[in-house]
Amino acid sequence: MKQGLVYKKDIIAGTIWEDENGYSFQYNKDYLANPVYGSVSKTLPLRSEAFTDKNMLPFFDGLIPEGWLLEIAVENWKLNPRDRMSLLLTLCKDCIGDIGIVQNEEK
Repeated sequence: MKQGLVYKKDIIAGTIWEDENGYSFQYNKDYLANPVYGSVSKTLPLRSEAFTDKNMLPFFDGLIPEGWLLEIAVENWKLNPRDRMSLLLTLCKDCIGDIGIVQNEEK
């Protein structure tokens, strides 16, 4: 299972993961208790239940670079362009905006 910590500015807002059922995102309980910066996205409102989908959740998929920038990243890091989770974990640590994804080494 691949998973990453989702930061909103400098605070861990939740965890995103990929498993045999698809992709999921769940807000951290501490963040829900004090959501200083609000939801990660309008499409992912604050709630304790996980958001799940067979495909990468659209908000997170939109963070992954496209076009020539994706080609450069795939070539340099030897990534599979169809492995959306690996792309997210490798390329989205410092995104435009206030969201960052860092690979969670604890599994």
